[in-house]
Amino acid sequence: MGIWDKLEKHAKAQFLDVIQWEEDDRHTLVYKFPIFNQAIQDGSKLVVREGQVAVFLHEGKLSQVFGPGTYDLSTKTEAIWSFFESIKYALDYPYKGDVFFMSTRQFTDQKWGTPSPFLLQDSEIGPVRVRAFGIYAYRIQEPATFLTEIVGNTGLLTTAEINGQLKRKLVSAFADTVSESKIPVFQLTAQYMEIGEALCGQLSSWFEKNYGIRLTDFVVENISLPPEVEKMLDKRSSMGILGDMNKFTQFQTANAIESAAGKTGGGSNALLDAGMGLAMGQMMGQQLAGATAPAATGAAVPPPAPSAEPTFHYNGPNGQSQLPAAAIAQLVSAAPGQRHLVWKAGFDGWKSATDVPDISQHMGPPPVPPADGPPAVPPPVPPPVDSE
Repeated sequence: MGIWDKLEKHAKAQFLDVIQWEEDDRHTLVYKFPIFNQAIQDGSKLVVREGQVAVFLHEGKLSQVFGPGTYDLSTKTEAIWSFFESIKYALDYPYKGDVFFMSTRQFTDQKWGTPSPFLLQDSEIGPVRVRAFGIYAYRIQEPATFLTEIVGNTGLLTTAEINGQLKRKLVSAFADTVSESKIPVFQLTAQYMEIGEALCGQLSSWFEKNYGIRLTDFVVENISLPPEVEKMLDKRSSMGILGDMNKFTQFQTANAIESAAGKTGGGSNALLDAGMGLAMGQMMGQQLAGATAPAATGAAVPPPAPSAEPTFHYNGPNGQSQLPAAAIAQLVSAAPGQRHLVWKAGFDGWKSATDVPDISQHMGPPPVPPADGPPAVPPPVPPPVDSE
């Protein structure tokens, strides 16, 4: 190509007066300025806004990094001096290189999460599978390293294109940090802040050295356990809330007796409730007697006295329960035509309640069938006597 052909070629090129990047979104990390078939003329300006840097590459090699500000590009500008030398001596393309703009602001609210549970060895319950998720933030700290290791010759780079690689590293480091901390799973929820700060400090220098990125924040929003472990945690919390189990048992027994006494109506259900209430009342009485009687003297609390009323495993119309003999006798009397079986230690099998002397002694004579004719009308209830 002759000298005049080269001059004609440059005459058709568009000379650049201002080189700048006007960001139009909050997800773009790198923008490659279009230099192809355009010439940077002597005296043109480079505008770098706050939160940006401009990187010049000449023939694939880093030439210079410009921070925020306005720069006059001339023969004294190291980044493009070779361009003016090419005009002077050979009139090749004005600038055999590229201009990259990078955003150096923080990219916040980037989400991370464990794609599958990871195994955590807990000192109390053994191995358990754990999931976690949260958010993180980062910024470009070393533009040259970031351009070399991540960008390459990409014309446009967004957060979506590198977040996958960052998240994989973060999740791996998170699993290692939690495992090495030896924190019991029951206490992980109280350590979110400490885990996040430790991981951010641990990874920030690694990201800066290898990617040119500084990790500015790492937040753990949730660490979830398997459903069966969460149920165990709920039971453990409930036990701590209940405190004294003996007092709780007495309270529950008193409520059950009050509920049974408030029920109305006849039938075997009501009698069964009454029998169970009687049994619970006896047990509560024994507990209260053992808990309160010696308190006045300050002596040691003796064990509760054995009950004189024998109890049996009862199997009747309303299912199974453990009741005293008197309560079973009431149920038999209330439903004589039903099957009432009992058993206790020493029996060779279930027996009819009426065949057990301890129960039958509480039962009255069988009811006399009514005579023929209309039933007798009971006398009216006398009115109450006025005490005045």
